[in-house]
Order: sequence, then C-alpha cells, then structure tokens
Amino acid sequence: MNEEQAMFVIFGASGKVGSVTVNQLHAAGHAVRAVVRSNEQASRFSAVGCETAIADLTDRDSVQRAIKGATAVQILCPIPAGDSDPESTMRAMIDIAAKALRADTPAAVLALSDYGAELPEGTGITLLYHYLEQQLLSLPTRLTFLRAAEHIENWARLTSTAFYKGMLPSLHHPLDKPFPTVSAHDVGMIAAQLLTADAPTHSPRIVSVEGPRRVSANDVAAALCAVLERNVAAVELPRGEWEATLQRAGLSVKHTKLITELYDTHNAGKIDFESGNTERRFGATELAEALAAMWSARSLSEHPA
Repeated sequence: MNEEQAMFVIFGASGKVGSVTVNQLHAAGHAVRAVVRSNEQASRFSAVGCETAIADLTDRDSVQRAIKGATAVQILCPIPAGDSDPESTMRAMIDIAAKALRADTPAAVLALSDYGAELPEGTGITLLYHYLEQQLLSLPTRLTFLRAAEHIENWARLTSTAFYKGMLPSLHHPLDKPFPTVSAHDVGMIAAQLLTADAPTHSPRIVSVEGPRRVSANDVAAALCAVLERNVAAVELPRGEWEATLQRAGLSVKHTKLITELYDTHNAGKIDFESGNTERRFGATELAEALAAMWSARSLSEHPA
C-alpha cells in the first residue's frame, strides 16, 4: 500500500470502535475519511483535519460517495436502535454496502464482525454478522473479518440499576460462567493495526479479539461494586422473563427474539472464537478499567461542568 496516497475510509467513525480507529490512523499521519450520519458529527472530525463524508447505510448512493477513492475501508453493520424489524434493516444495509464495495472495490476491506459469525443458524443477532461475512466473501480485495467478543460497553445500560438498586440482572447463565468480552476501545485499536498491516498470506483473514481475561456476571458485579462504591450483586434474570423485560426496555418483539436466541446459544457454550485458520488477539483493557471509564463518561454527560 502506498502510504502517501492511501485513504482510509472509516464507517461508523463517531461510534466507540470507529472513533478509536480514526484517531489511531490520524495520529499516525494517515489520510482518513470519517464517515458519519450528520453534519454535527462531521464537524468533530473536520476540526482535527480529517476528511469527512455523511452517509446513510440504507442509501447506496451515499455509501458509494463515501468510499470513492478509498484505499482501505472499515465497514460495519450497526444494530438500528428502536427499529421494529432490525433483521430486515440490517440485511438491507449489508446488501447495500456489499454492492457499493463490489462496484468500487478498494485494495483492502476490514469488516467489524462478531464472535459466532461462522455459525449459519440459531445465533439471533449474530446471524446478521454471518450474513455480512458471506456477502463480502466474493470481493476481489484483501479482506479481513475482525470478530469481536461481547463489548463490555453493553453493560452500560444496566449501570443505573446497579447504582440505585444494587443488582445486576444478567442474561448470562449461570452467574459464575466465564465468557469472552472486550473493550470497544481495544477493538478500534486492533482494527487500526490490521488496516495498516502488510498484506495477509490468505484472504479472508479472520481475527478474533477479546479482553485480557474472561469474566463472569459475578465478576462484572464485583467490578461495579468498586466503580460505583455500592454493593452490587449479579442476579440471573429467569429465562421466562427475558422477553417481557427486554420489551419493557424498549426493544421490539422481533429485536427481542434476536437477543434471546443469541443468549440461549451463548449459555449453551456455542459462542466463542472459531478454532482453525483464525488468529487471536487480546486487548489490554481490564474489565474494571472499562467500567470506570463508562461510569465517568455517564456522570460527565449528566452533570457537565
């Protein structure tokens, strides 16, 4: 890759993973185009000297404009918040991204994927990442699938319950079962490393990333005790209450089904890194460190100086 001419196009640049990738590439002196959804988000990146593009992943023309002239593209398939049928929307986004990349193929593509993406059925929301990988396989490019374990940041939505009620409801059963998890920051860091690495000897390159150690729901509760300075206990949310609880939290019926299928498969021990021709990377961010950063950011947003 000619470093002087390389243009790195990062979709989801304002997100927890994408923002880290952009910052790492920009700090290293690379030309970066941050792809975001609004002018307000774009101004943040323009201010530090990044090129920007506004794109809607459900609009092929805007996606096509965003990747024009790219040397390398980091693509993702975000879960649409509040969507009544997230599976249909995500499949549409994937189809649009794949068509745009086939029409104007960059030298390298890195797709943000998920642990369990190799499984062709029964994984709920993760099945969409299987679909993403399948749709990109035919691209004539240096293709990398970066499969991340469950993000620690997913626990952020429960920090208020932990703080005010002293309990941490968990879909991970049993509470002492270790599972892989990772900080979004570490995923973004490793994505930047992979985007600038030498060409792999085979394509697709499949890289699995998780944190420095596996944790349990009990470990998350213990870490929150220290961060929140409150007594916090993990509590198994009974399987029969999952659907109603998720729907009270604002998820649609179809979204709820995707989440319950995923955790049923997770609790059966089937969501993990794929052994074989995959690489494994480990982030450096510890669970307590990530939770403390989340709580600090939340406190600042609620009580700005």
